[in-house]
Amino acid sequence: MFLSYPDIIILAGGLGTRLSEALPGVPKPMAPVNGRPFLEYLLKPLCDGGFRKVILSTGYLGEQIESYFGNRFRNLDLVYSVEKEQLGTGGAVNMAFRKVETPHFMVMNGDTIFRINHDFLFQKHVENLADVTLALRKVKDVSRYGTVQLTQDHRITAFREKSEASGAGLINGGINMISSRYFSALSLPEKFSLENDLFMPQVSKARYYGQDFDNYFLDIGIPEDYLRAQTEFHEFDNR
Repeated sequence: MFLSYPDIIILAGGLGTRLSEALPGVPKPMAPVNGRPFLEYLLKPLCDGGFRKVILSTGYLGEQIESYFGNRFRNLDLVYSVEKEQLGTGGAVNMAFRKVETPHFMVMNGDTIFRINHDFLFQKHVENLADVTLALRKVKDVSRYGTVQLTQDHRITAFREKSEASGAGLINGGINMISSRYFSALSLPEKFSLENDLFMPQVSKARYYGQDFDNYFLDIGIPEDYLRAQTEFHEFDNR
């Protein structure tokens, strides 16, 4: 067991243009699922897993998130990193990183649920002396997500964009473990995409690993999948 669980950054500031038609005026992490905000389904497993601090990277309508959750959710300390303008996923992480106090940190998408064992991902990340470790999910059609190429020893060799891939394969499930030392040494712009502008060009230069999981996965970014959540999340309500 490790001495310090990593701080967690949850990306909760996206505009959510596809989902906004079904939920106007509501940020995606606050989308109601069975009477609870989607974000609550992300935070609860972190409480149960022993994590202590979550940095919520907010932007569009972020005041709704802070008003609802405040500075505490059960045993989790919640702090906020507020974007005044859209910085992209990478820019949002870079801004929130100023509040990270641990040797490693985890980045999670605020509109995706992936019920992995976070502690196992962290252990593998440390054991591999990795700069970045991604939680990967095998799906039947990668065209909506792009895909990740992996060696037998779990080294990531390449990322392929959405337009370049189709059929079954491994995708980035939206949970990324990152070394603070590695991240702080990078020269990063103010606005950039975490995957396209950092992961893709860095994968051949740094120690990038992936761990594949077959756990429940759902991205509520489109209305059809948001509707699925209303039924499928019942199994999580009593956990």
